[in-house]
Amino acid sequence: MADSQDQDNTGLGVHQAARLEKLKKIEALGLDPWGARFDNRTFNGPVREMANQVQFKKEDGTLVPLPDFEAAKLPGAEPIDYKAWKASQGAGEEIGPDVRVAGRIMLLRTAGKLFFLNIRDWTGDIQIMIAKGQVPDADFDLAKLLDFGDLVGIDGRLGRTNTGELTVIATRLHFMTKTLEPPPEKHAGLQDAELRQRMRYVDLTYNTDSLETFLKRTKIIHSIRATLATHQFVEVEGPTLHTIAGGAAAKPFVTHHNALDMQLYLRIALELHLKRLMVGGIERVYEMGRVYRNEGISPKHNPEFTMIELYWAYANYETMMDLTQQIICDAIKATGQGYQLKWGDLDIDFTPPFQRRTYGSLFEEHTGLKMSDTEGVAALAKKIGLNPAGKHPDVVVSEVFEEKVEDKLIGPIFVIDYPASICPLTKRKDGHPEIAERFEMFIHGMELANAYTELNDPILQEKLFRTQLDGMAEEDSMAKMDHDFVRALRYGMPPAGGLGIGIDRLIMLLTNSRSIRDVILFPLLRHEN
Repeated sequence: MADSQDQDNTGLGVHQAARLEKLKKIEALGLDPWGARFDNRTFNGPVREMANQVQFKKEDGTLVPLPDFEAAKLPGAEPIDYKAWKASQGAGEEIGPDVRVAGRIMLLRTAGKLFFLNIRDWTGDIQIMIAKGQVPDADFDLAKLLDFGDLVGIDGRLGRTNTGELTVIATRLHFMTKTLEPPPEKHAGLQDAELRQRMRYVDLTYNTDSLETFLKRTKIIHSIRATLATHQFVEVEGPTLHTIAGGAAAKPFVTHHNALDMQLYLRIALELHLKRLMVGGIERVYEMGRVYRNEGISPKHNPEFTMIELYWAYANYETMMDLTQQIICDAIKATGQGYQLKWGDLDIDFTPPFQRRTYGSLFEEHTGLKMSDTEGVAALAKKIGLNPAGKHPDVVVSEVFEEKVEDKLIGPIFVIDYPASICPLTKRKDGHPEIAERFEMFIHGMELANAYTELNDPILQEKLFRTQLDGMAEEDSMAKMDHDFVRALRYGMPPAGGLGIGIDRLIMLLTNSRSIRDVILFPLLRHEN
């Protein structure tokens, strides 16, 4: 690293130049402006929870609890004059536990021989008071060089100011990191959505809602794994480079392996390798990981996203419905929320059990047509701007369903029993070969989960791979020929239920986020100008 004394301030804004000058002064004090190890600190959240340990010790040694300042903040409560309260107790002093904290300076103000800081860590903010005479002179001089955004460590005693504010009264100040860029304007902040996503490091620092969303994301993912562990699932890691872009109807990203001179695809789904593991005897298996689809970007779509796929031997799609409901309800509990959630200006009621409706009944309800009415469905397709020419009737039904029905599905709702011809990896319903044992789960028109009773008949699977879907290009079809997968099925895969859930979409719904980019730390963006 270049010595900061040699850095050129030419061309810098006034704020950056001022910060560099303070950096030099900190170095002149013999301090490292980039900090060092700082052991045995306590997070700010737990420190705030120690508020009841701050007491008033009278001259006779009696300990008196302080007034309930939190209750005094409630609407209609009488404010507390802490200075007057202490005077009413007679001679004595306030006592509190010694604490060590660290964080980023979010607020900085001076009052004569006092500095007041608000520092933030990932558990929240706490106030710091640095008073001349209560810290070494060198520390007080250092306090004069602090800026918004700097990282500091504090040793001190937890107490209250004369206004009753919970405060760490500093005995030592430790410098941790100098911030060379000023923070966003206090009121304007980092409001531009694309700028927040591009500069996520600033977004997380200064937008507490954003930080809370991503901390909730970790809780939700941990909850999913914990739920699956109760059912004895094991987690695996499959390849992200595939020789065949199978398992979903999506356009892949294509790459090339030089040493083997072969074309490869970034995976668009996790399914086919997990099923191979089912053949191998791993009876309850899942993977949670990134998949890649070379398609459009929207509030519900990012080319790189996280999903989970799981397979349960000797289960079916009804088992998967029960498991999906449990996964979601457990995740809601893990985030400390109730079943009634807001999503923008919409409401979602996750109270179980979730609704279950057949694909055919919903199609008829919202179009006035039966799926078997080929001519009527084709006419409706043309009316709403679709082209049914040359397509299998069930493909036309599927396209009409997407246009006329999905947006009406408030949910959470399991849409069950799809047309079999558009589900090439799904087992047919007993006695109804035209119906596939498949469900998709929708909430406010957004697909969240997809599940099957898995097809494990290698003869039928190979036939479906070979015939493809009528009127559909291979890149739009799930039925891509995978000879090794068919060979695996010939060794015997147990009957099973399979499930896929879009993790980012689930987190959108559980954190009141309307764009998928707000729940992906680093979404794909255009080049910065």
